[in-house]
Amino acid sequence: MTDRQHRAEPAEADDLPPAFASALAAFARYLRAERARSEHTVRAYLGDVAHLLEFAAKGSARQLTDVGLAVLRSWLGDMNAAGLARATLARRAAAARTFLAWALREELITEDPSQRLRAPKKQSALPEVLQQRQLDQLFGGLAERAAEGSPVALRDRAMVELLYATGVRVSELAGLDMDDVDHDRRIVRVLGKGNKERAVPFGIPAATAVDDWLRRGRGRLATTLSGTALFLGRRGGRIDPRQIRSVAAELFSVLPDTAARGPHALRHSAATHLLDGGADLRAVQEILGHTSLATTQLYTHVSVERLNSSYRQAHPRA
Repeated sequence: MTDRQHRAEPAEADDLPPAFASALAAFARYLRAERARSEHTVRAYLGDVAHLLEFAAKGSARQLTDVGLAVLRSWLGDMNAAGLARATLARRAAAARTFLAWALREELITEDPSQRLRAPKKQSALPEVLQQRQLDQLFGGLAERAAEGSPVALRDRAMVELLYATGVRVSELAGLDMDDVDHDRRIVRVLGKGNKERAVPFGIPAATAVDDWLRRGRGRLATTLSGTALFLGRRGGRIDPRQIRSVAAELFSVLPDTAARGPHALRHSAATHLLDGGADLRAVQEILGHTSLATTQLYTHVSVERLNSSYRQAHPRA
C-alpha cells in the first residue's frame, strides 16, 4: 500500500453498538471502493455519521432500524440548541441522508426516514478573494525567503505559486508526483475527486519556483521515505495536506484587510481572476475539476460583486 493509498479507520466507531460499528465500517468501504471518494471526504462522512449513531446510541437505539425520523429530528435539534452553524447542520444532515440511502439499498433498513427530514439550508457565502496587492505581498515575501536558500522556503514558495497558478485542491497538490509535472509544456497532471485525472496549465512564475525547488531544495529534504512525491515534509515523506494548510495560514496571517486564512482562498482567487480576465466558464470548470458547472458559476457571482464594488467606488453617478 502506497502513501497515497494509506487508510485510517475512524476512532468514533470504537464505542458504538456492534450493529452500528459494522454498518459504519461497511459504509466506509462503500465510499472508498464504489464511490472512489478521497480520504478527506471519507473521514468527513464517517465523522458525521458516527456523530448521529453516537447520539442514537445514547437513547435506546441499538439497530439501524431504531434510527427513525424522531431520532434524526432530535439529533438536529440538539445540535441547533448547542449553537452549531447552519452549514454544519446542513452538512451533517446530508451525510446522514447518504448513509441511510445506502443502508436502504443494502437492506439494512426497510425505509429511509431521512427522506422526510428537513434540515436548515446552508447559507450562501461568497468566497474570500485575495486582491492583487495582497498577492504581490504574499509572493514577494515568499521570494525573499526562498532567496536565502532554505529548502523549506523553496518548497513553500513552489507550493503556493502552484496552488494559485492552477487552482488545485490541497489534497491534489499533496498527491502530486514529480513526473506529474510537464516542465516543457508547463502542465501538471492532477488526480482529482473520483480518481478523475485532468491536465492543468501553469505560468512562468510557478514554473520557476517549482524548478528552483527541484534543483536546490528537494534533494536536501529527500530520504528513503520520499519516493516520487513532488513536495516533501521536513522529515522527507510526502507532505501532508495539514502541513500545507499550516503554511498558508501562517502566510495569510500577516496580510492586511483579508479574512482569507487557508489555501482554499488561493483556489477561490485563481478561479475569480481567471473569470475576471475573460476565461471561458467551462474552461475554468475543467481547470478546477468541478463535476457541475453550477459549482463553477459561484465564481461569476464573486466577479459580479467585485465589478459592482468597483463601479460604486469609481463611477461619478454611481
